[in-house]
Amino acid sequence: VYLYGGHVTSWKNEHGEELLFVSSKALFKPPKAIRGGIPICFPQFSNLGPLEPHGFARNKLWSIDTDPPAFPTNSSSKAYIDLILKPSEEDMKIWPHSYEFRLRVALGPGGDLMLTSRIRNTNTDGKPFTFTFAYHTYFSVSDISEVRVEGLETLDYLDNLLNKQRFTEQGDAITFEAEVDKIYLSTPTKIAILDHEKKRTLVLRKDGLPDAGEVDIVNSGSICMYEMQKNIPPKMVWNPWDKKAKAMADFGDDEYKHMLCVEAAAIEKPITLKPGEEWRGRQELSAVPSSYCSGQLDPRRVLQGS
Repeated sequence: VYLYGGHVTSWKNEHGEELLFVSSKALFKPPKAIRGGIPICFPQFSNLGPLEPHGFARNKLWSIDTDPPAFPTNSSSKAYIDLILKPSEEDMKIWPHSYEFRLRVALGPGGDLMLTSRIRNTNTDGKPFTFTFAYHTYFSVSDISEVRVEGLETLDYLDNLLNKQRFTEQGDAITFEAEVDKIYLSTPTKIAILDHEKKRTLVLRKDGLPDAGEVDIVNSGSICMYEMQKNIPPKMVWNPWDKKAKAMADFGDDEYKHMLCVEAAAIEKPITLKPGEEWRGRQELSAVPSSYCSGQLDPRRVLQGS
């Protein structure tokens, strides 16, 4: 976990295999955010506002929080670290609000990775503020063409390539072979990313957050889950694909084949906090072995049970 950006860059299983993707061309110093891992997007997601894309939290130096207030998190965690970010004078000039952003990164007994964010409005002038947020998680996959996503079957979606027309998903899973840009509606609390070649399933959970959600799948290769508390729904998917990958200085030309970006976020309905109010958003990631059976990946029980 880097203090620069409050940024998780590595999560490995018991065999020492890396589960997160970080570009070989990633930079680890200002002003560029680290390309890969789990960037924190705050107080703005993407370019949906007047600030720099994805806000400034991922470009700031965080501090270790040595005396955090009680976190309602799994007490059986093997290890955790608490980080905190507060506004600088420079930040106040571009986003004039006082806040405390506390982030706990925890590793569970089974190797699950849990991120809990708590954002509090500490303005003394009585003013509320509004923000959007995302865990911009980059997963490592064998090959994007060997990946399927389960948990979105039969759901309605808006197709951004067709002027946001509404359709119903017909396939038994989401696969990536060409450009895709969809927003799935009313998504479940669990979604599974199944990697055929690696015989591994990555499961994303939205514990303590509303069931309503959206998944936006962009450019056929990444799934972004937007998690939110207080009626905040969506989920989104992003992959730069070949042309955009070649145009990015901090991304290898062919690295898009080996990453899948799934984001848990609060985007569609921005969060508004009055002074003293706090918002909490939690993401839990786990990896389990899986195998193909009669042409189908076999961890549906993961979505239904564990």
